[in-house]
Amino acid sequence: MIYSEARSFPPWYFFVPGFAIGTGVLLPLIYLLVRAFGAETGELIQIVFRARTVHLLGNTLLLVIGVVGTGMFLAGPLAWVTTRTDLKGKRFFTLLGVLPLAIPGYVMAYALLGLSGPSGTFANLFGPSFPNLWGYWGALIALSFYTFPYLFLNLRTALLGLDPTIEESAYSLGSRSREVFFHAILPQLRPALYAGGLLVGLHVLGDFGVVSLMRYETFSYALYTQYTAAYDRTYAAWLALMLLALTGSLLYLEAKLLRGSKFHRTGSGTSHQASPISLGIWRMPTYIYLSILTLASVVAPTVTIGFWMLKGVDGSYTQDFFRALSGSFLVSTPAAFLTAIFALPLAYLGVRYSSLICRTLERGAYIGYATPPLAFALALIFFFRGVPAVYQTLWILIYAYTVHFLAEAIGPVRSALYQASPHLEEAARSLGYRPLKAFFKSTFPLLRGGLTVSIAFVFLSAMKELPLTFLLSPAGYETLAVNVWSYTTEAMFAEGARYALAIVLCSVLFVGLLLMQDAETSYKYAKVPT
Repeated sequence: MIYSEARSFPPWYFFVPGFAIGTGVLLPLIYLLVRAFGAETGELIQIVFRARTVHLLGNTLLLVIGVVGTGMFLAGPLAWVTTRTDLKGKRFFTLLGVLPLAIPGYVMAYALLGLSGPSGTFANLFGPSFPNLWGYWGALIALSFYTFPYLFLNLRTALLGLDPTIEESAYSLGSRSREVFFHAILPQLRPALYAGGLLVGLHVLGDFGVVSLMRYETFSYALYTQYTAAYDRTYAAWLALMLLALTGSLLYLEAKLLRGSKFHRTGSGTSHQASPISLGIWRMPTYIYLSILTLASVVAPTVTIGFWMLKGVDGSYTQDFFRALSGSFLVSTPAAFLTAIFALPLAYLGVRYSSLICRTLERGAYIGYATPPLAFALALIFFFRGVPAVYQTLWILIYAYTVHFLAEAIGPVRSALYQASPHLEEAARSLGYRPLKAFFKSTFPLLRGGLTVSIAFVFLSAMKELPLTFLLSPAGYETLAVNVWSYTTEAMFAEGARYALAIVLCSVLFVGLLLMQDAETSYKYAKVPT
């Protein structure tokens, strides 16, 4: 049950910082609107309806549809066989299904480019080569292998939570296995499919690293070229708003598809699990499929990075590597702690108070996360360009990380707040503590776990972030992500390997955290009596 304070207005020490943070999220977007509509009507029509805009729209939509469709093709069977069949080694294959998250999209693109071509890893190890992966197909493969775990995790969770009595009822009415799947199981997976598809679509819309390395023109890539080559503020602002419009369309489509749908039980139901389905003659094809998927999404990129890493080990670039590593830590660490601090008042307002303004402030934080990073970076450039004390300093980069990843930090803190009884604060107040001190004495100690997870999430996300870092960092500032991108664009795969490997190792920590949470959740469910 969601708790709501009896008072109609929250205390100032939560509301004031919450309002300031919410305003900070919206300011860059407001500036984009002002800049975009600053041109005359004739110029606006020429900008919006030019042929290049239609071309970019077609390319972007084609990539989103292709990656989401490919992700469903890869994730669907994997989620099914690891949850509902008698497959041996389910935990192992579940781990392999999540591991691609440890390889950021631009690192996956680096691996694909380093693998293909006459001088690529494949040609060096096996002799024959295959053509370089450029353009649409290269971007499709790199983004599909990087993002399909989002669909896999959503579908896997949904399949584990299905009520088996629905299937049993369908079988008792004479339905066949195929009919049960399409009419009883698949409809219940719609929320997971939509949520996973939305995540994948948002990642594709906001991606800059993959499409730039693969030379495939989308709105994000056009934003980058517009900024670096023919800097036209009005056209760049309109490109950013068009990208935002596509993002908003995905969010609206997902909400509309789920509107009015109900997937919960009407009764108490049962807590037993469905019996595993025998793979039978499909056992060997299943293992072949899983092996190919693992080889393509995990083994091939890892071997490619290792191959170029060994070719590049000669003691050179060591100073550059440690400078990039320290640069990544220098901005990721304060951004992670600052984001967790900012997430606390927003999560508190959203959980403890049910007023419209409190819910709006909390949900407003998701605007920064849903905004494609390149569009958000462009808005900050426009907004802070006239402020020399901030523009092209680490402060603006830390601010960008904080606002963009705020939604990631709110989730764990909000979950911890739901588990912390508000009556603890009432008891502390009855003992004579002032309201703020009562919060820190009674509730705050229970939030440390959620805050720790928030810090870890934001830190590792910031370590992998490319477009914000590339556009907002000071001149000459190096990070692991920027160096991977820079060396890969020059086809210097050996020089970029160590940076790619460092990012993968840091990302493995994130994947390990996900798996630890999943194992803890599974243990709790296992303890529930049946």
